[in-house]
Amino acid sequence: MKPIKPFLTYDQQVDHLVKKKGLTISDADAAKDALSRISYYALIGGYKNLFYNPMTRTYLQGTTFDDILVLYHFDDALRDLVFKNIRIIEQEMRSMISYYFCETYSNLQTDYLDPGHYINTKNSRSDIQKLINVLTYEAYRDIDHPYIVYQRNTYGNVPLWAVMKTLTLGQTSKMYSLLYPQVKSKISKNFVNVNESDLIKFLKVLTHFRNVCAHNERLFSYVDRNEIPDTVLHKKLKIQQKGTHYICGKSDLFSVVIALRYLLPRKSFLVFKKALVQEIGRTVKNASTLTEDKLLSAMGFPENWRDITRYKM
Repeated sequence: MKPIKPFLTYDQQVDHLVKKKGLTISDADAAKDALSRISYYALIGGYKNLFYNPMTRTYLQGTTFDDILVLYHFDDALRDLVFKNIRIIEQEMRSMISYYFCETYSNLQTDYLDPGHYINTKNSRSDIQKLINVLTYEAYRDIDHPYIVYQRNTYGNVPLWAVMKTLTLGQTSKMYSLLYPQVKSKISKNFVNVNESDLIKFLKVLTHFRNVCAHNERLFSYVDRNEIPDTVLHKKLKIQQKGTHYICGKSDLFSVVIALRYLLPRKSFLVFKKALVQEIGRTVKNASTLTEDKLLSAMGFPENWRDITRYKM
């Protein structure tokens, strides 16, 4: 095993970056302030790769501390932007599940707590039980949400629309996947050219990216273990393939952009895209040693990604 790295003071961290790693720092006090607020690990460890030569273990010539800080702030703005738009879909899914489930059954809690109202197979049985456990807790024991307590004490019934507000996107996504096809189909039809299977895959990937945003982890280069489905947009954008597999837009940040294109209203997506274009442009302009091609590649974006709004789905 490698030796454990020693503790370094902020002065030593700056000295290490300049003398051993070749990073240009014009204002040591400002650098120490940034390191104290963000931490060496989160800032340098998280955002050095686009500026770093792993062979020499030093920074590319001309790289400054401010370059790394610019990329960090870009990722911070990116998290806010992506999180905001995923939450739009999250809220829509909560609304539609509660509406179409109650339309099919009723607004009584006994119905959403009935395992018979979910697809019961050998593979789904444990997931159904986990979901029922979560829903049961909300219906009978939750005291943290006043609207839940009000429904329970006033009517002796907590309707699904109230419970849905307490579920995470992961729980909402799982609940959708467990619904019977006739309910799932009614929901997926609210999205253009998205079937039930595609929606499940979109939601699974969006759930993990949402968690990255919520936990303040590095987003721009994150790659998920799950993939969105192959889409018409992959084909129309002529995304490069390795064999039959698209090399980008499947589990990287661009897969989120494709998912948002399918699941957001067109006007909302255009606002999202405009903000994203501006953030990318601002970052490349302010980071002296970072090119747009290099940033887009790290994000999993094809060069023609802006054409995503040119094509019908």
